[in-house]
Amino acid sequence: MAEAPRNIASSPKPISARLPRIGITMGDPAGIGPEVVLKAVAEPEVLRLCTPIIIGDAQWLAHTARTLNLQCGYEIVRREEPLPDELIGPVIYHLDNIHGHIEWGRESDLAGRAAAQYIEAAVELCFAGAIDAIATAPINKRALFLGGYRFPGHTEFLAHLTGTKEYAMAFVAANLRVVLLSTHVPLAEAIRLVERDRIVRTIHLTHREMRRWGIERPRIAMAALNPHGAEGGLFGVEEASEIMPAVEHCRQVEGIDVYGPISADTVFLRAARGEFDVVVACYHDQAMIPVKCLSFGEAVNVTLGLPFIRTSVDHGTAFDIAGRGIAEHSSMVAAITLAAQLVRAEGLSRAVGV
Repeated sequence: MAEAPRNIASSPKPISARLPRIGITMGDPAGIGPEVVLKAVAEPEVLRLCTPIIIGDAQWLAHTARTLNLQCGYEIVRREEPLPDELIGPVIYHLDNIHGHIEWGRESDLAGRAAAQYIEAAVELCFAGAIDAIATAPINKRALFLGGYRFPGHTEFLAHLTGTKEYAMAFVAANLRVVLLSTHVPLAEAIRLVERDRIVRTIHLTHREMRRWGIERPRIAMAALNPHGAEGGLFGVEEASEIMPAVEHCRQVEGIDVYGPISADTVFLRAARGEFDVVVACYHDQAMIPVKCLSFGEAVNVTLGLPFIRTSVDHGTAFDIAGRGIAEHSSMVAAITLAAQLVRAEGLSRAVGV
């Protein structure tokens, strides 16, 4: 587990007395992360809701801003310095960790290692109470591996850094919330992971996290795996053998308001129309198809189960357009603003004892 360094911050005011401080990791320097971060923190919508703390390399951000004609020139705080009590506008938390040549659009160990260090620093800041949540720009899995980090992505890396055992990937898209039972695994393995105990743990985690978000009694829908919910066993057995027992346990023993299995060809539409607060999906693409159809480029990835709020963009590093100044930053804006909103909601939930 990451340990917070001493003197990383003075005691900031309670969140109720100030805007939430959202730490925004720069992502892979060779991708579009620095560009979309700089574009997002200049948006009035972001500045109304939070104080952005950009965690990255100030020199690379300045280079990006000059090259792409973006706003920068923000106050710089070096890693060994405390964040000031009073912050006005965006701040760059400077790690000074790019010592060598990075080329836009190319994987490298230098870029992957730098991106990983921004994530580590963000976790340290959260543990120290210097920031209230994290919004992450995209990283490249291959570059992360080249940099010496053996994690398939942010979710697993953050779970490792925080010592979190029970976690899940979720997405917020317009009026739809989806939690994934499994993430980046082959489809055959994803089907094997549709098993009772894993479903029970995911439903329990989803219920707890939705309450953190301010939903007092979440209505959870559990998606079926097979076509038409298996049609009473005609098209598969997982609904009867694994999903239904898990749902019944959560309803009867845990008292959770959960329904299912519900055929995947209707459950997301029903949730989007307001019948359910969140859907638990059986595998990655079952969740991502409706999410991206509803809000491609504006959906937000949220990691459930961490000791702090973490959101992220719904896209990758886009190496093919990095350094060209044409990257769309709407998902970064959505990730930052949702993080700020969830920090507020979590604070209110604690205040009323939810």
